[in-house]
Amino acid sequence: MLEIQENEDGVVISVRAQAGARRNGIAGVHAGMLKIAVTQVPENGKANQAIATLLAKELKVSKSSVQLLSGATNSHKRFAIQGVDRNRLQDLLDAHSS
Repeated sequence: MLEIQENEDGVVISVRAQAGARRNGIAGVHAGMLKIAVTQVPENGKANQAIATLLAKELKVSKSSVQLLSGATNSHKRFAIQGVDRNRLQDLLDAHSS
């Protein structure tokens, strides 16, 4: 189950990044983290930008609503997403698990 921290602006989630993948996409939940694969390589923040863009697109929020909080150079990251609640995030996970 994905660990979700809610606040007045939105949610904070942990992400397990897989950079250099064959395709971009959400690969489910692993150890309480949302696993996201991106084709970008992990250099100069390209993979982080790709993850933020993917999250924004999937959750239908602006790119500026998705902010990397920690893990810029690590595969374990934390993202804050404004304008999203727990239910909307769960709907996204449900859509990707079916």
